[in-house]
This record gives sequence, structure tokens and C-alpha cells, in this order.
Amino acid sequence: MKPGRIHFMQRQQFTVMSNIKQQNNEKIRLSLVFHGYVQGVGFRYTAHHAALSLGLTGWVRNEYDGSVSAEIQGDRDGIEKWIRMIQGGRFIEITDIDMKEKVIDPDERSFQVRY
Repeated sequence: MKPGRIHFMQRQQFTVMSNIKQQNNEKIRLSLVFHGYVQGVGFRYTAHHAALSLGLTGWVRNEYDGSVSAEIQGDRDGIEKWIRMIQGGRFIEITDIDMKEKVIDPDERSFQVRY
């Protein structure tokens, strides 16, 4: 998948990963940078809780520029649900997501909030 940016005009549900080719529910790993009103609104807590409930692994952290970075690993459907769950947070307003595919980490077993 080519690196890309998804722009959100409103709170809508999108198929955000149409460019990713996945076969037979194999795992994929994405690096994401979320922009908008994403710090101080429970974003990392929501991301952590959603990842655990969906059986996804990876990490999330705040960045100094006001964005939130994450790496998420799992099947495509689970990752799309994870993004929608975060986007549905009461105070979270995602305006853009920078996304690129990464090599999976076969040893990763959990989802962490990094500081």
C-alpha cells in the first residue's frame, strides 16, 4: 500500500483501507498518525480499550505536535472496526489520518500506551 492520507469532513464511517490487499484474514500492520482534536480527549484510552476488545496488538502515543501516532496489527476488518471505535469517541475529532503499511511483528502479543 502506498502511504496515504484520509481526510474526514464529518463523522462518517469509511472503509479506510481499500488500498490494502489482504488474503484469508492474514495479519497486517499499519503505522497511523491521527490529526485533529486527538489529545486530552481520551484517545489513547479509547484506542487501548478498543484494541483489547478486538484482539489487536500494537501501541499508541501522543506526539509533541498535537497528533497521536499508533501502530496496529491484526486482520483488516478488526483494524477498520478499531478506527471506527476511536472515531466514535465522544470528544475525539479526527480530521486526517496518515497511514502506511509496515512489516508485521510476529512476536507482538499486546497493545500498549506509550509515553
